[in-house]
Amino acid sequence: MKKEEDKNYLISIENNSVNKEKINIDDETFEKVMFLYNSALKEIKTKIEILQEELKLFSDYDPIEYISTRIKKPESIIAKLSRKNYELTYENMFEKINDIAGIRIICNFKKDVYKLVEIIENFQDIRILNKKDFMKKPKKSGYMSYHIIAEVPVNFSSGIMFVKVEIQVRTLGMDFWANLEHKLKYKNPQISKTESKNLIKYARIINNIDDNMLTISNRLEEKNNILIESADNNDNIKSKKFKFKL
Repeated sequence: MKKEEDKNYLISIENNSVNKEKINIDDETFEKVMFLYNSALKEIKTKIEILQEELKLFSDYDPIEYISTRIKKPESIIAKLSRKNYELTYENMFEKINDIAGIRIICNFKKDVYKLVEIIENFQDIRILNKKDFMKKPKKSGYMSYHIIAEVPVNFSSGIMFVKVEIQVRTLGMDFWANLEHKLKYKNPQISKTESKNLIKYARIINNIDDNMLTISNRLEEKNNILIESADNNDNIKSKKFKFKL
């Protein structure tokens, strides 16, 4: 359990306690709260973009295909609290909903997902609250991804405030399936059991494709390493890996 003094994310705005107030999506307080979530999203996006450039430049490693961000709509926040039978207060919004601010990192291969998760976990300033590996244990719907709930520090004129952000890391194949599955179910909320089973089947097919692509990638990487080692030995050159240090 965290100490009470550590629970300093999104608790007050301009020294006025808001956590017990009822949510009003049309007032200035809600606008300020959403500004904090947007700020946290900018912070984590910048961190990931810097990481992406560093990996390309210093390690010749390009695991990230693209990055996307999103903020949950006010109506969706209210709907989620109501669906979970929580009172519509800012405190419940802060404590019970983890995905108001979200960033999605799309990778080429499964091994890239786990590598990036490891790097993110080692970021010195963010706090990891929770992790869920839906790749090893997919949801019943067939959904696969890796989720991290983190507190991201944001510097304001009044000091540092920690704001929760959901980080999703997945492969191109997983993202393709998840986007289409969401659109199909959004337009057809009463989707039949047969179609749901078909979606699960297609998720498994895409997972098999991911595995096969990773196998091909590993095989090619192994061949390239053998060729590089052979060339280095012929030239009596010892391979040295550059490490980025400040």
